[in-house]
Amino acid sequence: MRLCLVIAFCLLPARLIACEVALVLSVDVSGSVDTQEYDIQMQGVAQALRDSAVAEALIRGRAQVALVQWTGSSRQQVTLPWREVRSFADTRALADEVANAPRAWRHYSTAIGEALRVSANLFDSVPHCLRRVIDLSGDGASNEGVPPAVLRADFGQRGIIVNALAIEGAQAGDLTAYFFENVIVGSGAFVATANSYAEYPDRIRQKLLRELTKQTAGAQRVR
Repeated sequence: MRLCLVIAFCLLPARLIACEVALVLSVDVSGSVDTQEYDIQMQGVAQALRDSAVAEALIRGRAQVALVQWTGSSRQQVTLPWREVRSFADTRALADEVANAPRAWRHYSTAIGEALRVSANLFDSVPHCLRRVIDLSGDGASNEGVPPAVLRADFGQRGIIVNALAIEGAQAGDLTAYFFENVIVGSGAFVATANSYAEYPDRIRQKLLRELTKQTAGAQRVR
């Protein structure tokens, strides 16, 4: 029955689809992220939202966008509830809100699984959106709370796509590989890599553009 409804929805003319994509921007504010790095993330997301190609993709996708800040267990904040994007004015207003968002926490652990749960639950309030995408970025592996890999089967059944941006350098090891093996889920899901925080603004712009405009089969690592 669920499959039939999805197929019927896909066959509707584009003008009748109220929302093609619901996107949750899920941003790491754990203890490994200093004040400057937090600012780079938020300003980088804001800059990406102001990019003409990203803004046009959001408008064409009749997008709903929300922002979650996350760190340790029980410390996830919906900083910006769903914002409807229908015009370039909407994207500029959203970018300004992201750029000015105060930091929720700064001294706690990294609970990626809980961040994903909170982000996924937001989709319950936008059931009219065709695609459900979580855009998670972070600079470390999960070290507290439910392991993110435990959630992959449930997310797959719910049609939730999780893409990730690994910010390398804050911890030893291959964080990109960790995100690939434990975090991403869904058709066309992928991991992008920023080799430092300096690369973050450009990489988040590329990532947003890709997940808003391209759907490819199979999980991928993108460096």
